[in-house]
Amino acid sequence: MLNTMCNIQFYITFVYTIIVMTIEEIIKTTDLPLSRKLVINLLLTANWATEMISETLKPFDISLQQFNVLRILRGQQPKAANLSTINERMVTKMSNTTRLVDKLIKKGYVDRSTCPSNRRKVEITITTEGLSFLEKIDPKVDQAEKRITQQLNSKELEQLNIMLNTLRQQNK
Repeated sequence: MLNTMCNIQFYITFVYTIIVMTIEEIIKTTDLPLSRKLVINLLLTANWATEMISETLKPFDISLQQFNVLRILRGQQPKAANLSTINERMVTKMSNTTRLVDKLIKKGYVDRSTCPSNRRKVEITITTEGLSFLEKIDPKVDQAEKRITQQLNSKELEQLNIMLNTLRQQNK
């Protein structure tokens, strides 16, 4: 109950900060170039969304990065994945994928084995326990994602996704 109250308080604080206050009011400056204003706004919003999902996952004793690995492995099924495949698909690129996988192995959510045809290749698969765990937490994450995006209708969500994809494409 206390964790739910903390999540609600965090969300209310964010809604007030982001929706009521402009980016200039939040960072206490004026006359920002439009490109800087957008980048700061993107970073602030990304951090807020990350915090919302992380707070949702906290009671389940799993980090956002571990959750991401589990979803990648679920999507990879029935094929195994290797560390480079997991790292390529991570939302947040990081060099400690091995450590993330090790933690998930200790929790019983993934298995690691040596490829029979290439002993240098390590294969990682999600376990039945890992799949059950995702089934348990998916509804909570879905609720958090809906809270994050509730201010936008379907058309706005689609348009924003297109614009963000476009923003990343021009910088390749």
